[in-house]
Amino acid sequence: MQTKKLVLSGLLVSIGVLASHIIVIPVGVAKAYPLQHTINVISAILLGPGYAVSNALLISLLRNVLGVGSVLAFPGSMFGAMLAGLAYKYFKKSYAAGIGEVIGTGMVGSLVAFPLSRFLLGSEAGAFFFIPPFMISSLGGAIIGILTVKSLNGLGKGVLL
Repeated sequence: MQTKKLVLSGLLVSIGVLASHIIVIPVGVAKAYPLQHTINVISAILLGPGYAVSNALLISLLRNVLGVGSVLAFPGSMFGAMLAGLAYKYFKKSYAAGIGEVIGTGMVGSLVAFPLSRFLLGSEAGAFFFIPPFMISSLGGAIIGILTVKSLNGLGKGVLL
């Protein structure tokens, strides 16, 4: 079981890094990546909070190393992954993971992004500047993630784990 989780985690990280260029919504100094949130929800549901946060960290790190992400990728993904994983762990409902993703990214992550943007990127954005784009991006990604997991579950028992 552990090997399957590690392999699935690696696949999700790879997809997250490679697919980050498919849908990008530029918003000032921030770039919204809805597919990152899709990966967060899928990781949270299938693998749990620890893997979800680790996957988000690795995707953000690799995107930054490759020069296709910004420092805002870290708070914009990790808080959502954590809350999505915890929400699914406690409520066992896929929509709970989606709500956790939106709250974690849209509220917590966007507020943590403010000081990073101000001091590391020199942005003059206000404290609540990132809430709308992070919220929209995470909502879209959460919906796609929930629908993806539901459709994979429809294929039959044992397809995912």
